[in-house]
Amino acid sequence: MAIKDVTDQNFTSEVESGTVLVDFWAPWCGPCKMIAPELEKLDQEVGDKLKIAKVNVDNNPDTAGRFGVMSIPTLMVFKDGEMVDKLHGFQPKEQLLEWLNPHF
Repeated sequence: MAIKDVTDQNFTSEVESGTVLVDFWAPWCGPCKMIAPELEKLDQEVGDKLKIAKVNVDNNPDTAGRFGVMSIPTLMVFKDGEMVDKLHGFQPKEQLLEWLNPHF
């Protein structure tokens, strides 16, 4: 599966079913740039079990505000439309897998 860019307009439909990891990020954020390749690796490894979506907080302030995103990167796990877990800051792929494991 490919990582998908999600907007205020399509956020709800993108997270309403299955398990979705959402990366709240911005192009000017250094740690966001560092985590992007880790998310690509994660997608290659577990893309069949998990959809990965990215929300640019600068372009989609409604969604970021709705979920109280105060720092980026913020990663959230959604199961069938409900947010079930949250993580802040850069994490390497191995730590992301460990964090996500209970959600598969």
